[in-house]
Amino acid sequence: MDITALNRISQDLPSLATPVPAQKAAENREVVQAVKALNSTEMFGPENDLVFQKDPQTQRMVIKVVNRKTKDLVSQIPPEYVLRLAENLKPGKRR
Repeated sequence: MDITALNRISQDLPSLATPVPAQKAAENREVVQAVKALNSTEMFGPENDLVFQKDPQTQRMVIKVVNRKTKDLVSQIPPEYVLRLAENLKPGKRR
């Protein structure tokens, strides 16, 4: 088997994930650990989890409280209507 051919193929492929600087990666780990610690205290209720997500349309961070069993949304900051308003107010967006 010609391994050099595989090496050439892998070198030509574009990188799908952009590297994260070490400082940013450390900050991300700290946030993940803090959220896990909060969820273990049941601060948001015995069946709820705190979740951080990026809204795909606005690219803004959203904080959600989600029911662990049903996956139903309990609350969200900012609310969905605020995210849609921000999306509609972007320059160049057709109304």
